[in-house]
Formats: sequence, C-alpha cells, structure tokens
Amino acid sequence: MNRIVSLAAMIILLISGCREPYNPEIEPADLSVLVVEGYLDTEGLPSKLKLSYTRNIQTENSFTPSYPDAIVSIRSEAGVDYPLTSLGDGEFEFAYDIPEEENYRLYISTTDGKSYTSELIKPILTPDIIDVGFVKNELGAEVFLTTKGDENADDFLWTYEETYAFRPKIPSSYKFDPETMDVVIRNPDERTDLCYRGGVSSDLILETSSKFENQFVFRQAITQILQDDEKLSVRYSILISQKALDKKASEFWEIMRKNSNDLGSIFSPLPSNIGGNIKNDQDPDAPVVGFVSLGTIKQRRLFINVREVIPWRAVEPAYYSCFVEPDTIMRADYAQSFASENFVPVVPIFPDGAISPIGYQGTPRRCSDCTLRGTNVKPDFWED
Repeated sequence: MNRIVSLAAMIILLISGCREPYNPEIEPADLSVLVVEGYLDTEGLPSKLKLSYTRNIQTENSFTPSYPDAIVSIRSEAGVDYPLTSLGDGEFEFAYDIPEEENYRLYISTTDGKSYTSELIKPILTPDIIDVGFVKNELGAEVFLTTKGDENADDFLWTYEETYAFRPKIPSSYKFDPETMDVVIRNPDERTDLCYRGGVSSDLILETSSKFENQFVFRQAITQILQDDEKLSVRYSILISQKALDKKASEFWEIMRKNSNDLGSIFSPLPSNIGGNIKNDQDPDAPVVGFVSLGTIKQRRLFINVREVIPWRAVEPAYYSCFVEPDTIMRADYAQSFASENFVPVVPIFPDGAISPIGYQGTPRRCSDCTLRGTNVKPDFWED
C-alpha cells in the first residue's frame, strides 16, 4: 500500500513539474470612459465639477489619471447659460447664485469632438448642519456631526477638507546668511518652525435620514483621527460639507463608495451598472460614468487644539532618528557646515558671561524645516 501511495505521489509531481503557466494573448480593450463628478452649489459658494477618464482594465497599477480638455456649462430650462471656469487637470469651478425653482442641464464639449448632456437636474435645498464635534475614544478622536432630514432631503453625502498645524521635530529660528557669513534670526515670512498642511478627503460618507426617528441623524461619524497622529500635535481643522441627494444620486454614490472601498479608487475598473445621469450625445449607448447634482451645500468648521487631547503625543515617521548633533560648529566653520542648507543651526552655545554665541549645534534640515512637508503661510480661515 505504501509503495502505491509513493508511486502516485511521484506521478503527481512529474505532471505538475511539466506544467507551464498559461498567459493568453488578449488584446487590451479600450475601456477608458469619461467620469463626471460634481455637486454644484446654487447659492454662489464656489464648487467644483471634475472630469477624468477611467483606466483601461488591463493597465498596470502605476496608471496615472488623464483629464479631458472641455467647455462646460449649466443651462436653465429658460435658456440661461452659466459657463464653468476651467481650473486645469479636469477641474471646473461653478460660482453662481441661480434660482432653485428652475431645472437645469449640464453640457460638456470636449476638444476631441465629443459632447455630453445631463438629464434635467432639479436643485435640492440641503438642511443646515445642527452640530459638529468630536469625542475621544480608545483609538483617538472621532469627528461627528448632527443633522436632520426633511420631506425634500432624505439622503445625504458628506465630504470634508482637513488642515492642521504642525512643528518639526527640532524647531529652529536661525539660518546662515551668506552675505554676512554669520548665523542670523529668520524673518517671520521665513519661519520653518510652524507649518500647515492638509487636503480634501476622498472618503464618501452616505446616510439616509428616514432610517432614524423623525429623520434625526445624531452624531454621524465623519472621520477617526488616531491619537498618535501628527494632525493633533498642534491644532487641527476640518471643514465638513453636507449635500442632500435625490434617490438616484444616492444610489450612484453608494455604488461608487463600494467600488472605491473594494478596488481602491474611482479610477479602478468600474462595474457595468454604475451609470449616472450623463449621456454621450453622439452615441447614447456609449458608457459614461458620472452624476451631477445641483443644490445648496451646508458647511461647518471644527477646530481641535492639542490641549484638548492631552496627554496624547504625535509620532511622525518623517522625524525618526532626528537629534541635535553634539559637536559645536564654530564661527570659522559656519560656511562649510551651513551654506548648503542641508544642515541648519539650532542651539546657540554661549560661554559663561558672554552675550554672543561662539558657535551653534545643528541638525539635518529635514528635522528642522517644516516647509519641506507643508507651508508656513497661515490659511485665511485659521483661528489661533
């Protein structure tokens, strides 16, 4: 019996060893289609429409999104045109206060000779955000909002933009001046010890208010910030935008949310049923992915200070292995050590009773210059 088992095993190994991988030669299909995305505010708040192309399903993961050149406008049923302003990279800005009682269509004409038209769009009046706040939990800080739907606004989409202040691991107010060959204090517009960074989140957050009693959406989670995140190291700001959707728009964004979560991004291969409210004028059966809505966008901003999350401490990998070099750079060696700006003065060294330093200890620039990772220009909305 053992000899039979051994013989069978040898045969299986021989067969599997002779097997070659099969890579069928399949011609790549051109599955790149237009993607249209936008919720345009009807009360004059600048809002954006985004145009792009999905990637070919057989392209590599290193795919870079491409954007069409186009002329884009909104037209009312009464025939009034509202052209959108091109911002580049497929983004177009809409900033008009238009009548909400009218219906509208979106028109897109691309430079490759194609044109696209939306279905009739009825603006939706979005209810106000009742409250925004955060709560500390075992992971960190959870940002939430509270709102209430009504008979005209049942489904909601929330998006948000984050901005936060941060400091480098080893702040410094000094720099080397090549004209005087000395170390001097930086001017306020040259500061590298406090910066700001952030961006628009790609998260799609959806909820239906009729699922709750009296359509009251209480403490809807928007984002979770981990307690060791640099975002909470000085001061954090989040601007939340609330957008009411009709049922068809809600279904579209739910498909997009699931697709983004499962496959990685809006540029991933898309399911055939995703559709939208945009059609190709030359070929109504041609695939177009996108949904454009009109309505009022309601916004609320929240700030979180570091003192509100004490004793949490940020851990930023960009500053690992940063420390002040113990050797003192003497005045005669300033140019050699600091002129390249890769190494910066940090700690002045004073002899007993002296009023001027005899030299400085330094650190690599990446440990001291926050402008390498952000901007030192304070945002207009920032509150200290």
